[in-house]
Amino acid sequence: GIDMDMYYVQGILILAGINLLTVLGLSLLTGFTGLFSFGHAGFMAIGAYMTTMMTVKLGLPFIPALLVGGLSAALISLVIGKFTLNLKGDYFCIATLGFGEAIRLILDNIQYFGGSRGWAGIPLYTTFWNVMIIDVVAIIVMVFIINSRHGRNMKAIREEELASQIVGIDVFRYKMTSLGISALYAGVAGGMLAHYLGYLQPLMFQMVKSTELTIIVIFGGLGSITGSVIGAILLTALPEILRDFYQWRLVIYGLAVIAIMISRPRGLMGGKELNFKFIKKLFNKEKEVNI
Repeated sequence: GIDMDMYYVQGILILAGINLLTVLGLSLLTGFTGLFSFGHAGFMAIGAYMTTMMTVKLGLPFIPALLVGGLSAALISLVIGKFTLNLKGDYFCIATLGFGEAIRLILDNIQYFGGSRGWAGIPLYTTFWNVMIIDVVAIIVMVFIINSRHGRNMKAIREEELASQIVGIDVFRYKMTSLGISALYAGVAGGMLAHYLGYLQPLMFQMVKSTELTIIVIFGGLGSITGSVIGAILLTALPEILRDFYQWRLVIYGLAVIAIMISRPRGLMGGKELNFKFIKKLFNKEKEVNI
């Protein structure tokens, strides 16, 4: 009936909203700072397990627990960043990949969290509305970060790292900031995923998940928040809509991504945003005040 259909659509939108949260963070790291990460499923895993520990074992309310999950992921990302961010290009990418897998293997062996069998019976606190509200807040925060001086510095690092350094931008610090914020977003997303599905298993956070998230960022357009939003919704919904062609699902998914890459090498939005006039006016007013 109609109720079931609505429930199903809502389910897809909740999953899309959870993916979107991680994708927004990745968009800052990859799209705006120019660092590719294949370990973000690891940050989601940390957020998921920490949030669940807070709600299930320590009885913390959902929203504070989510914050703990996000901050835990951010803290760990800073430790990793300290060692890996000086690595050039591909090496950082490989380091994040190793990190993502390592987190999964560690969780496999922590019996306190159910080990590889998983952790069932997690309370279902994630609703359509709290996903939407958190997403809207996350998007607004991201828009402000990117349009601030810090955002401009991150874009400068993406375009020309050496020149940025010469101009006096603290490249390492900005990369750390970008990594930290993106991990925070991923951690919160992980916490919401755990409390939507009601169970956790380290297998959920394989490299495939990280790759999927990075594909969404590239698909939507590097350096476009609007693109990330559209990409997350399309690429989460697509495999669900193709459920009936289950065997062919990933093939069609892959073809869709390739089609976009060929027809629009810069992704769906190609670094552009949907410009809302009133947002522009807001920023222009701000600039006038600053001068």
